[in-house]
Amino acid sequence: MSILGIDLGGTNVRAGVVRQNRLGRVLKSPVPAAGSVDDVMDVIYGLADRLAAEKTEGIGVGVPSVVDPKTGVVYDVQNIPSWKKVPLKALLEKRYKVPAHVNNDANCFAAGERYFGKARHCDHAVGLTIGTGLGAGIIANGRLYSGAVCGAGEFGMLPYKDRNFEFYASGQYFKNVHRASGKLLFEKARSGDADARRAFSEFGTHLGEAIKAILYALDPEIIILGGSISRAHAFFKAAMWKAVRGFAYTPTVERIRIEVSGVKNIAVLGAAALFLDAAERTGTVKPSGARLKK
Repeated sequence: MSILGIDLGGTNVRAGVVRQNRLGRVLKSPVPAAGSVDDVMDVIYGLADRLAAEKTEGIGVGVPSVVDPKTGVVYDVQNIPSWKKVPLKALLEKRYKVPAHVNNDANCFAAGERYFGKARHCDHAVGLTIGTGLGAGIIANGRLYSGAVCGAGEFGMLPYKDRNFEFYASGQYFKNVHRASGKLLFEKARSGDADARRAFSEFGTHLGEAIKAILYALDPEIIILGGSISRAHAFFKAAMWKAVRGFAYTPTVERIRIEVSGVKNIAVLGAAALFLDAAERTGTVKPSGARLKK
Protein backbone atom coordinates (compact mmCIF):
# COMPACT_ATOMS: atom_id res chain seq x y z
CA MET A 1 0.00 0.00 0.00
CA SER A 2 1.38 3.41 -1.03
CA ILE A 3 0.01 6.56 0.56
CA LEU A 4 0.78 10.19 -0.17
CA GLY A 5 1.00 12.26 3.01
CA ILE A 6 0.84 16.06 2.80
CA ASP A 7 1.44 18.46 5.68
CA LEU A 8 0.18 21.98 4.97
CA GLY A 9 1.76 24.42 7.37
CA GLY A 10 1.64 28.17 7.57
CA THR A 11 5.19 28.42 6.19
CA ASN A 12 5.86 25.26 4.17
CA VAL A 13 4.13 22.33 2.55
CA ARG A 14 5.82 18.95 3.06
CA ALA A 15 4.90 15.77 1.24
CA GLY A 16 6.12 12.20 1.09
CA VAL A 17 5.01 8.70 0.14
CA VAL A 18 4.64 5.86 2.64
CA ARG A 19 5.07 2.54 0.88
CA GLN A 20 4.95 -0.73 2.82
CA ASN A 21 5.34 1.23 6.05
CA ARG A 22 8.47 3.03 4.86
CA LEU A 23 8.56 6.79 4.30
CA GLY A 24 10.47 7.73 1.16
CA ARG A 25 11.84 11.12 0.23
CA VAL A 26 10.11 14.15 1.72
CA LEU A 27 9.70 17.18 -0.52
CA LYS A 28 9.20 20.71 0.78
CA SER A 29 8.05 23.97 -0.76
CA PRO A 30 7.24 27.41 0.70
CA VAL A 31 3.59 28.36 1.08
CA PRO A 32 2.49 31.60 -0.65
CA ALA A 33 0.60 32.58 2.51
CA ALA A 34 -0.63 35.85 1.03
CA GLY A 35 -1.73 34.20 -2.20
CA SER A 36 -5.09 32.97 -3.42
CA VAL A 37 -6.62 29.55 -2.87
CA ASP A 38 -5.36 28.54 -6.32
CA ASP A 39 -1.86 29.81 -5.57
CA VAL A 40 -1.60 27.53 -2.54
CA MET A 41 -3.20 24.62 -4.38
CA ASP A 42 -0.63 24.99 -7.15
CA VAL A 43 2.14 24.44 -4.59
CA ILE A 44 0.36 21.37 -3.22
CA TYR A 45 -0.19 20.04 -6.73
CA GLY A 46 3.43 20.69 -7.61
CA LEU A 47 4.67 18.43 -4.81
CA ALA A 48 1.93 15.86 -5.23
CA ASP A 49 2.50 15.59 -8.98
CA ARG A 50 6.14 14.73 -8.39
CA LEU A 51 5.21 12.02 -5.90
CA ALA A 52 1.93 10.72 -7.32
CA ALA A 53 3.87 9.16 -10.17
CA GLU A 54 4.79 6.52 -7.61
CA LYS A 55 1.22 5.17 -7.97
CA THR A 56 -0.23 6.04 -4.59
CA GLU A 57 -3.49 4.44 -3.56
CA GLY A 58 -4.68 7.31 -1.39
CA ILE A 59 -3.89 10.73 0.02
CA GLY A 60 -3.91 12.15 3.55
CA VAL A 61 -3.58 15.85 4.33
CA GLY A 62 -3.01 17.61 7.65
CA VAL A 63 -3.92 21.29 7.96
CA PRO A 64 -3.66 23.81 10.83
CA SER A 65 -7.36 24.59 10.92
CA VAL A 66 -10.89 23.34 11.40
CA VAL A 67 -11.93 20.59 9.00
CA ASP A 68 -15.15 18.76 8.25
CA PRO A 69 -13.69 15.23 8.30
CA LYS A 70 -16.58 13.81 6.25
CA THR A 71 -16.56 16.29 3.39
CA GLY A 72 -12.91 17.30 3.65
CA VAL A 73 -13.79 20.99 3.54
CA VAL A 74 -11.14 23.14 5.23
CA TYR A 75 -12.11 26.31 7.10
CA ASP A 76 -10.04 29.36 8.12
CA VAL A 77 -6.50 28.05 7.76
CA GLN A 78 -4.11 29.79 10.14
CA ASN A 79 -1.66 32.13 8.40
CA ILE A 80 -3.33 31.66 4.98
CA PRO A 81 -6.08 34.33 4.87
CA SER A 82 -7.55 33.27 1.52
CA TRP A 83 -8.39 29.78 2.80
CA LYS A 84 -11.77 30.47 4.34
CA LYS A 85 -13.69 27.49 2.93
CA VAL A 86 -11.76 25.15 0.64
CA PRO A 87 -13.11 21.76 -0.57
CA LEU A 88 -9.64 20.22 -0.35
CA LYS A 89 -10.76 16.58 -0.41
CA ALA A 90 -12.85 17.10 -3.55
CA LEU A 91 -10.07 19.01 -5.32
CA LEU A 92 -7.49 16.29 -4.65
CA GLU A 93 -9.81 13.43 -5.56
CA LYS A 94 -10.80 15.10 -8.81
CA ARG A 95 -7.17 15.55 -9.85
CA TYR A 96 -5.64 12.26 -8.67
CA LYS A 97 -8.60 9.86 -8.86
CA VAL A 98 -7.85 8.26 -5.48
CA PRO A 99 -9.49 8.65 -2.04
CA ALA A 100 -8.30 11.64 -0.02
CA HIS A 101 -8.69 12.27 3.72
CA VAL A 102 -8.23 15.62 5.44
CA ASN A 103 -7.94 16.46 9.14
CA ASN A 104 -6.31 19.00 11.40
CA ASP A 105 -2.65 18.76 12.32
CA ALA A 106 -3.17 17.73 15.96
CA ASN A 107 -5.34 14.80 14.88
CA CYS A 108 -2.72 13.85 12.30
CA PHE A 109 -0.06 13.87 15.02
CA ALA A 110 -2.11 11.43 17.09
CA ALA A 111 -2.82 9.22 14.07
CA GLY A 112 0.87 9.22 13.15
CA GLU A 113 1.82 8.07 16.64
CA ARG A 114 -0.90 5.41 16.51
CA TYR A 115 0.43 3.86 13.33
CA PHE A 116 4.13 4.69 13.39
CA GLY A 117 5.10 5.82 16.87
CA LYS A 118 4.76 5.29 20.59
CA ALA A 119 1.00 4.67 20.55
CA ARG A 120 1.29 1.83 18.04
CA HIS A 121 0.18 -0.82 20.53
CA CYS A 122 -2.31 1.36 22.41
CA ASP A 123 -6.08 1.47 22.06
CA HIS A 124 -6.41 4.73 23.99
CA ALA A 125 -3.93 7.56 23.52
CA VAL A 126 -3.62 11.34 23.28
CA GLY A 127 -1.18 13.22 21.10
CA LEU A 128 -0.58 16.61 22.71
CA THR A 129 0.98 19.27 20.48
CA ILE A 130 2.66 22.08 22.41
CA GLY A 131 3.70 24.95 20.22
CA THR A 132 2.08 28.30 19.47
CA GLY A 133 -1.08 26.74 20.89
CA LEU A 134 -2.08 23.63 22.79
CA GLY A 135 -3.72 21.05 20.53
CA ALA A 136 -4.63 17.41 21.01
CA GLY A 137 -5.57 14.41 18.94
CA ILE A 138 -7.46 11.50 20.46
CA ILE A 139 -7.16 7.79 19.78
CA ALA A 140 -10.17 5.93 21.22
CA ASN A 141 -10.67 2.18 20.87
CA GLY A 142 -7.71 2.10 18.50
CA ARG A 143 -9.03 4.70 16.08
CA LEU A 144 -8.78 8.42 15.58
CA TYR A 145 -11.66 10.29 17.20
CA SER A 146 -12.31 13.73 15.69
CA GLY A 147 -15.79 14.49 17.04
CA ALA A 148 -18.77 15.62 14.98
CA VAL A 149 -17.06 18.61 13.35
CA CYS A 150 -13.39 17.94 14.11
CA GLY A 151 -13.62 19.78 17.44
CA ALA A 152 -12.65 16.97 19.82
CA GLY A 153 -9.50 17.43 21.87
CA GLU A 154 -9.55 21.20 22.26
CA PHE A 155 -8.29 21.00 25.83
CA GLY A 156 -6.41 24.25 25.39
CA MET A 157 -9.74 26.09 25.38
CA LEU A 158 -10.85 24.74 28.77
CA PRO A 159 -11.01 27.44 31.46
CA TYR A 160 -7.97 27.53 33.74
CA LYS A 161 -7.09 30.18 36.31
CA ASP A 162 -8.06 33.56 34.83
CA ARG A 163 -7.73 32.43 31.20
CA ASN A 164 -7.52 28.94 29.68
CA PHE A 165 -4.99 26.13 29.46
CA GLU A 166 -3.58 27.36 26.16
CA PHE A 167 -2.61 30.68 27.75
CA TYR A 168 -0.51 28.90 30.40
CA ALA A 169 0.46 25.54 28.83
CA SER A 170 1.69 26.42 25.36
CA GLY A 171 4.31 28.67 23.82
CA GLN A 172 1.97 31.56 24.56
CA TYR A 173 2.86 31.28 28.24
CA PHE A 174 6.43 32.46 27.75
CA LYS A 175 5.34 35.54 25.79
CA ASN A 176 2.31 36.25 27.97
CA VAL A 177 4.04 35.94 31.32
CA HIS A 178 7.79 36.19 30.75
CA ARG A 179 7.78 38.48 27.71
CA ALA A 180 10.18 36.23 25.81
CA SER A 181 9.89 33.49 23.22
CA GLY A 182 10.05 29.86 24.26
CA LYS A 183 12.96 29.43 21.87
CA LEU A 184 15.01 32.13 23.57
CA LEU A 185 14.24 30.84 27.05
CA PHE A 186 15.11 27.31 25.95
CA GLU A 187 18.51 28.50 24.78
CA LYS A 188 19.04 30.31 28.07
CA ALA A 189 17.92 27.28 30.08
CA ARG A 190 20.40 25.09 28.24
CA SER A 191 23.16 27.55 29.12
CA GLY A 192 22.24 27.32 32.80
CA ASP A 193 20.19 30.51 33.24
CA ALA A 194 18.27 30.13 36.51
CA ASP A 195 15.38 32.43 35.56
CA ALA A 196 14.80 30.57 32.29
CA ARG A 197 14.81 27.23 34.07
CA ARG A 198 12.36 28.60 36.62
CA ALA A 199 10.08 29.69 33.78
CA PHE A 200 10.05 26.16 32.36
CA SER A 201 9.38 24.74 35.80
CA GLU A 202 6.35 27.02 36.13
CA PHE A 203 5.26 25.99 32.66
CA GLY A 204 5.56 22.32 33.65
CA THR A 205 3.19 22.86 36.54
CA HIS A 206 0.56 24.36 34.25
CA LEU A 207 1.04 21.60 31.68
CA GLY A 208 0.66 19.00 34.42
CA GLU A 209 -2.69 20.53 35.37
CA ALA A 210 -3.80 20.35 31.72
CA ILE A 211 -2.74 16.70 31.61
CA LYS A 212 -4.81 16.00 34.73
CA ALA A 213 -7.86 17.38 32.92
CA ILE A 214 -7.12 15.03 30.02
CA LEU A 215 -6.79 12.08 32.39
CA TYR A 216 -10.14 12.84 34.00
CA ALA A 217 -11.82 13.17 30.61
CA LEU A 218 -10.27 10.31 28.64
CA ASP A 219 -8.16 7.97 30.81
CA PRO A 220 -5.63 7.18 28.03
CA GLU A 221 -2.83 4.65 28.23
CA ILE A 222 -0.26 7.14 26.96
CA ILE A 223 0.06 10.86 26.30
CA ILE A 224 2.65 11.74 23.68
CA LEU A 225 4.09 15.24 23.60
CA GLY A 226 4.95 16.92 20.32
CA GLY A 227 5.44 20.43 19.00
CA SER A 228 8.31 22.85 19.42
CA ILE A 229 8.03 23.23 23.21
CA SER A 230 8.31 19.48 23.74
CA ARG A 231 12.02 19.79 22.93
CA ALA A 232 12.45 21.48 26.30
CA HIS A 233 11.01 18.44 28.08
CA ALA A 234 14.07 18.04 30.31
CA PHE A 235 13.41 21.45 31.85
CA PHE A 236 9.70 21.01 32.64
CA LYS A 237 9.42 17.24 33.18
CA ALA A 238 9.89 17.24 36.96
CA ALA A 239 7.33 20.00 37.61
CA MET A 240 4.89 18.43 35.16
CA TRP A 241 5.01 15.09 36.94
CA LYS A 242 4.73 16.73 40.36
CA ALA A 243 1.45 18.28 39.25
CA VAL A 244 0.23 15.05 37.63
CA ARG A 245 0.87 13.14 40.85
CA GLY A 246 -1.83 15.27 42.43
CA PHE A 247 -4.38 13.36 40.33
CA ALA A 248 -7.12 11.85 42.50
CA TYR A 249 -6.71 8.23 41.36
CA THR A 250 -3.35 6.72 42.28
CA PRO A 251 -3.58 3.69 39.94
CA THR A 252 -3.94 6.05 36.97
CA VAL A 253 -0.82 7.99 37.93
CA GLU A 254 1.14 4.76 38.36
CA ARG A 255 0.04 3.50 34.95
CA ILE A 256 0.02 6.54 32.69
CA ARG A 257 2.94 7.04 30.31
CA ILE A 258 3.84 10.59 29.27
CA GLU A 259 6.54 10.59 26.60
CA VAL A 260 7.98 12.83 23.91
CA SER A 261 7.50 11.87 20.28
CA GLY A 262 10.59 10.41 18.68
CA VAL A 263 9.34 10.01 15.11
CA LYS A 264 11.00 12.04 12.38
CA ASN A 265 8.63 13.65 9.85
CA ILE A 266 5.66 12.82 12.09
CA ALA A 267 3.49 15.47 10.37
CA VAL A 268 3.83 13.80 6.96
CA LEU A 269 3.44 10.33 8.44
CA GLY A 270 0.42 11.49 10.41
CA ALA A 271 -1.23 12.79 7.27
CA ALA A 272 -0.64 9.45 5.58
CA ALA A 273 -2.02 7.71 8.67
CA LEU A 274 -5.42 9.30 7.98
CA PHE A 275 -5.72 6.94 5.04
CA LEU A 276 -4.71 3.97 7.21
CA ASP A 277 -7.26 4.94 9.84
CA ALA A 278 -10.00 5.10 7.22
CA ALA A 279 -8.87 1.83 5.67
CA GLU A 280 -8.91 0.13 9.08
CA ARG A 281 -12.49 1.21 9.61
CA THR A 282 -13.48 -0.57 6.41
CA GLY A 283 -11.30 -3.60 7.08
CA THR A 284 -8.76 -2.87 4.34
CA VAL A 285 -5.82 -3.13 6.75
CA LYS A 286 -5.29 -5.17 9.88
CA PRO A 287 -6.34 -3.46 13.13
CA SER A 288 -2.91 -3.84 14.71
CA GLY A 289 -1.67 -0.83 12.72
CA ALA A 290 1.57 -0.33 10.83
CA ARG A 291 5.19 -0.29 11.90
CA LEU A 292 7.57 2.26 10.46
CA LYS A 293 10.60 0.59 8.97
CA LYS A 294 13.94 2.29 9.43
